[in-house]
Amino acid sequence: MIRHCAWVLHTLLSHWRRHPLQAACLLVGLWLATALWTGVQALNSQARNSYDRAAELFAGGAQTVLLAPGGQAFAQDHFVTLRRAGWPVSPMLRGTVELAGAADTRRLQLTGIEPLTLPAGGAVEAEVQDQTSLQAFMLSPGLTWIAADTLAEFGLEVGATPTLVDGKQLPPLHVVPGLPPGMLLVDISQAQRLLDQPGMLSQLLVEPAFAADLPPLPDNVPLVWQEGGEADLARLTDSFHLNLTALGLLAFVVGLFIVHAAAGLAMEQRRGLLQTLRACGVSLKTLLAVLLLELLVLALLGGSLGVLSGFALAALLMGDIAASLRGLYGAQVAGQLALDASWWLTGLGMSLLGTLIAGGSSVLAAMRLPVLAWARPQAWREAQSRAIRLQSLLGVTLLALAGALVVWGDSLLSGFALLASLLLGAALLLPLCLQTVLRLAQRRPAGPIRQWFWADSQQQVSGLGIALMALLLALSANIGVGSMTEGFRQTFIGWLDQRLSADIYVRPQDAAQAEAINHWLAQRPEVSAQLPTWELEIRVEGGPTQLSGVIDHPLYAQTWPLLEAISDPWPPLSAGEGALVSEQLAFRLKLSLGDMLTLDTPAGPWPLKILGRYADYGNPKGQLLVSAAGLQQRWPDQPVSGIGILASQQNAPQLASALRNVFGLGDSRVIDQAALKAYSQTIFEQTFAATAALNTLTLAVAAVALFTSLLGLADSRLSQLAPLWAMGLRPAQLAALSLAQMLMLAAFTCLLAIPLGLVLAWCLVEVVNVQAFGWRLPWHWFPRQWLTLVLLALLAVLLASIGPAWRILRTGPTRLLRSFAHDA
Repeated sequence: MIRHCAWVLHTLLSHWRRHPLQAACLLVGLWLATALWTGVQALNSQARNSYDRAAELFAGGAQTVLLAPGGQAFAQDHFVTLRRAGWPVSPMLRGTVELAGAADTRRLQLTGIEPLTLPAGGAVEAEVQDQTSLQAFMLSPGLTWIAADTLAEFGLEVGATPTLVDGKQLPPLHVVPGLPPGMLLVDISQAQRLLDQPGMLSQLLVEPAFAADLPPLPDNVPLVWQEGGEADLARLTDSFHLNLTALGLLAFVVGLFIVHAAAGLAMEQRRGLLQTLRACGVSLKTLLAVLLLELLVLALLGGSLGVLSGFALAALLMGDIAASLRGLYGAQVAGQLALDASWWLTGLGMSLLGTLIAGGSSVLAAMRLPVLAWARPQAWREAQSRAIRLQSLLGVTLLALAGALVVWGDSLLSGFALLASLLLGAALLLPLCLQTVLRLAQRRPAGPIRQWFWADSQQQVSGLGIALMALLLALSANIGVGSMTEGFRQTFIGWLDQRLSADIYVRPQDAAQAEAINHWLAQRPEVSAQLPTWELEIRVEGGPTQLSGVIDHPLYAQTWPLLEAISDPWPPLSAGEGALVSEQLAFRLKLSLGDMLTLDTPAGPWPLKILGRYADYGNPKGQLLVSAAGLQQRWPDQPVSGIGILASQQNAPQLASALRNVFGLGDSRVIDQAALKAYSQTIFEQTFAATAALNTLTLAVAAVALFTSLLGLADSRLSQLAPLWAMGLRPAQLAALSLAQMLMLAAFTCLLAIPLGLVLAWCLVEVVNVQAFGWRLPWHWFPRQWLTLVLLALLAVLLASIGPAWRILRTGPTRLLRSFAHDA
């Protein structure tokens, strides 16, 4: 039995030996599909691994903490008070530092801990329990615990003592497994020295069992509970990674079209061989098993290449993804990719599944044909016609499902289901739409060559349908995502111009420095106004929210970008009677104008009327804008968080430099408006770099799909072109006709892709983006962008068609005459 199956497999594989280019196209399809999918999954896996490491750093992930109401540093006396009262708390101090002379100029998070009081569990438990390591960490000169990937990323060595930009030196570096990337862990005393905060703490980590019921704190300890900790980060970034996954899945589907086209063509070309095998006594069950085994072997080969290429692609894009996550969410993600067996196996599994879906359909179609019909082309064409009718019916069903999801869908998952239904439904209807257009064109009176041109084009739709579907999906995705991205860019730049109305922004280190800066600025003649703000992190209905207090100044009423508001909302806001709410918070809490929102404050409940809703792009958290006086009344010890300075633009750089020199502030604490805008736009470009790359790759994959189909059909085209040659047409004319047919079909596909891309853009803006981020973008049209993409698509089609057209051009009379003999 095994020898029998091996003989059948050897016979079937002889087709690929005779058509090596066709085999290469099938493997390329599998390779590209698996590579794009695996690359995206590797990026997501790397980021989520970093989140998990950060969340499980202490107490095994249950990070309930005590901190000051405004999130500012507080005196370590509160730690002493709670320890004496029997509370199992452990002090922590967090800040950011920058290494002097490092190749990577980004800032690292410095965390100071007191290891003797740390709760059990977490990544550092083994180091704490090791007496030798613990003594080296706590005793002078101490140690700086660091993750291995951070050490490699910054080009550092174990035992080195890097210098910070302010001249201070870190304790010797020591690698600890399990630490999150971008973090330096030192003893609390070392952190207070390095961060210039003697006797100060950021938060107190509490034993999970003790913190479960959130017991009330003593009256003389003005701290508040905060649950969730680093786990919030994973929730905030879920939408980002889901968008990446959707793009990867789209690229995977487009790649599978190549596999489907190549496998279907191979099955059609082997129909005579299959009939011979059946006539020789090979059972249908054996033939089916061997055909599936053949697909399995091809899937493993193409999938393995795809996984390796996916790793290379992910390594190439990892820097942009890590920079985007740091800029948007403050997430520290390792910039160097590590091999992970889980996504390796997932990539191979997706390759096997995709191959069975893409190639298995042609196998099953062949198995359903009667034995004597296998070698008859008409039977195959009838089967293809039935397949087009069935897929058109499925396409209409999917579009109806998309319409239902628009009306009743209310989640991010339903939003992506809407996109999938819309794209796949339109793709399945494409052959029917093309055939309808071609039939209408054929009705126009014309000569025999033109009549043949339109009739033959209808016949080509069945063979090129899959490749044209891939082109439709890739082009519409590029139009949709490109429209959303460009619309976001224009909206974002306009929003920055409104929101960043001050000329300089200063973040004082503490309340004393804020007061000193205030007095110094008051004496500067070039300063026309100061706009201090007070900010603190609170939790509103379980979600992290930024509360911002602003003073009463006409600049806010003139420039603050409101989406909707009551008539003249600023007087009641200044009186502390209401608040302006960011769009994402309004969406999450389902707040409308005039609704009441009550905040829990140290001074008791604070009822606020919703006065308006404003855009806050790029902020993953919700935000409330309230009166500074009302905020200070309820949080009396809250220091100034930032100061906006109004000055003439020509004096702003000199004033910013003077602030840095006089008060010893770093570049991150004194930022002029132009630099802040440039930084924000850089983050924006980095955020969509991976999206643009994946979109470009999907278009390239669609071009490969067309090349595969055209190359495979080149031989079968000779029998269709030979009668025209016999009627007097030269090979150059035949090649030109074939090229014109391909460009015409591609042009019709591009025309259908434009409205589909616009509908896709609307879904992204009005449905997916709202569910993912909580805010809505204006919907813009960019005809020049559509034209550019269409021209690029047609150029790709032209390049894919040149090879087959050249083969027709080089075909000699002998081979054309031989096609008549085969037909006979």
